[in-house]
Amino acid sequence: MPDVHLLLPALLLMLGACKPPPHEDHAMPQASAARGKALIARAGCGACHAIPGIGWPQGKAGPSLAGFASQGLIAGRLPNRPDMLAAFVRNAPETLPGSTMPAMPLSPAEARDVAAYLYATGGQ
Repeated sequence: MPDVHLLLPALLLMLGACKPPPHEDHAMPQASAARGKALIARAGCGACHAIPGIGWPQGKAGPSLAGFASQGLIAGRLPNRPDMLAAFVRNAPETLPGSTMPAMPLSPAEARDVAAYLYATGGQ
């Protein structure tokens, strides 16, 4: 019988390499990721961010949004939840005073669509 102490580290390493399933907390059934992608292009989010699925521009002033869904925090300080993300996308200075991201010309519904897109592409 193999020594359990030798197998345990290997098992933990294999489990740690597995990608977790999509986070149910990010489900946004009332929002449209497809509309969100179009809104991202229209609002010019790519001028500051590299965003999966948006070919040009690929801005560097803000962080890349690839893998966004797996990040624990928005802007390093807010919980990564749909309500917080939609509020931040729409009006970052109000949601997180001191943020360098400007308020965006989006309605609340449009901000939810943008959030849905960021969560949908979060693993890319």
